Amino acid sequence: MSHLAVIQTPTEAYHLVKEINGKYFEIESIKTLSQALCMHLLAFRKLYEAAGTKELTGKLVAPVASDTEVWGAGVTYQRSRDARKEESGIPDVYQLVYEADRPELFFKATARRTVGDGGEIGIREDAKTSVPEPEVAIVINKFSELIGMSICNDMTSRNIEGENPLYLSQAKIYHGSNALGPMIRPIWEIIDHEKLDIYAKIERGGSIVWQAETSLKSLNRSFDDLIDYLFKCQHFPVGAILSTGTGIVPPLDISLHPGDLVTITVDQIGTLVNKVVLTPEDINERMK
Repeated sequence: MSHLAVIQTPTEAYHLVKEINGKYFEIESIKTLSQALCMHLLAFRKLYEAAGTKELTGKLVAPVASDTEVWGAGVTYQRSRDARKEESGIPDVYQLVYEADRPELFFKATARRTVGDGGEIGIREDAKTSVPEPEVAIVINKFSELIGMSICNDMTSRNIEGENPLYLSQAKIYHGSNALGPMIRPIWEIIDHEKLDIYAKIERGGSIVWQAETSLKSLNRSFDDLIDYLFKCQHFPVGAILSTGTGIVPPLDISLHPGDLVTITVDQIGTLVNKVVLTPEDINERMK
């Protein structure tokens, strides 16, 4: 088993490598994920499979490049549709998009807004309820070819989106709202990639306060359909990462607290673990 990983080295913030049994190896002629996603799948696969001799060292970080765009898809599972309808004062919006030909797609994060495995995810200080959204993320090259899969925690301020669907960007895009990783599994190494099981749990003080599971078999849309719509009237010169929506949504009485631990596991891909912290309203002032 091998993965595409991104490590931080003394000279590179986002260096793409091939991971085998916890060791990292250089991929000839490729230093970043963006460079890999500028190649056709077959050409990249050839270089990837040849790698495995020159070992590198570094710290594992989120599997992105400095110019990566992460997008999201919403209401792609029946459970997500039902949860959004429960939360919202305008439930018909979610029923309509679940049944429509055109999916809900939205911009989610840049590299700067994305943390990897072990990183801290945030809950907005001005949100009353926040939840993780465990999702499979697909990695797509500039030619709209699927090259691999990862795990995304698409954090959501539930009550903010529930007040009005037009608040979606504020509920979804803020400091600490996106976790991705731990690595990317090449698509050609995954067996039955449309049937993978997904598991999630929230731990608080050493105890599990919520856990659930689902399967990509329950996804209401195909990857091809989501990719096709993502690339309509859009130009992705260095490819993109698309989080494909969640089929696991905690009940209304569950909300994240600072100090919680969120764990998401996807068969054949890996496990993403993140600690929850508070994102204060004045985060911009604090980070100057």
